[in-house]
Amino acid sequence: MAGDEAARLAALTRYRILDTAPERGFDDLTHLASQICGTPIALITLIDADRQWFKSRVGVSLAETSRSIAFCSHAILHRELFTIPDTLEDERFRDNPLVKGEPKVRFYAGAPLITPDGHALGTLCVADRVPRSLSPEQIEALLALKRQVEAQLELRLHLKELQEALAARDRAEAERGRLVERLEVQLATVQRLSTLMPFCSACQFNMVIPADPQRIATVTDGVAELLRQRNWTDAEIMPIELAVQEAVANAIRHGCGDDPTKQVQCIVTFSESGEMTMVVRDPGRGFDTGTVSDPLSPENVLKPGGRGIFLINQLMDEVGYSDGGRELQMRKRRNSIEGASG
Repeated sequence: MAGDEAARLAALTRYRILDTAPERGFDDLTHLASQICGTPIALITLIDADRQWFKSRVGVSLAETSRSIAFCSHAILHRELFTIPDTLEDERFRDNPLVKGEPKVRFYAGAPLITPDGHALGTLCVADRVPRSLSPEQIEALLALKRQVEAQLELRLHLKELQEALAARDRAEAERGRLVERLEVQLATVQRLSTLMPFCSACQFNMVIPADPQRIATVTDGVAELLRQRNWTDAEIMPIELAVQEAVANAIRHGCGDDPTKQVQCIVTFSESGEMTMVVRDPGRGFDTGTVSDPLSPENVLKPGGRGIFLINQLMDEVGYSDGGRELQMRKRRNSIEGASG
């Protein structure tokens, strides 16, 4: 029996209803029990280890009593309605403080609240201050109401479990989102670092990027690092970075039409004398390189085109085009070869 009581208390704890605030769903059922049975007192009780606690109450002001004097402590030992027609005629209850004092119970009927796995958590009960009995119709109605209380308990439990499951899912999704973000950052870092590595023994650089302006820095950083590895100074690198940035931006904007599904290829090679050659290719329609006007000419100052090509020509030693303007070749010699490593 001790094991059964431990399991019953564990089941009561699982419902997490003790000491919770009043709820309309339970109060409505208690009110109906009082009205149908014609009793001034109706209660939904839950029997804890040492106390009887009222989830809902009509006709009493107490929130709980000691379990040792609880009528419901006897009722949960039964599976059917437990009735005391006259407490003064029952030696088990005639000296009970609830009989001798307020609320002066003379009649009691308690229907045990049974969980699906068979544990009695408490009762739906009615009580009166005079001896009496319930009619068969009142008994049937009281038992129907007790089934509704049981259903309300199950619904409440399942709602709590669902809320917790949804909260756990939300936490898992949030954590998964944070993990994806961290992985994306790590992947971007790996991709960025990979651009800083030479791709062959001749220190050639060959990269294909999507036509996304945000990827321009990936190329310029990689080219700059490659030049530093070959002992180019920051002053020598700066114009190359600007030219590379402009060339790739032009390829993305004009050659790819800002379509990130298209790609731009960038290749860097070095001659034995240390001269750098960079090729930028795009899949666009190309253009007639002979028709590009000087953007600084008075008649072209307000026109948007030609500035990128003009800037590249100013920054690099040689600039040429092939494949109908889809391939740009740029060359740059070191300002001072002295001290440079081949």
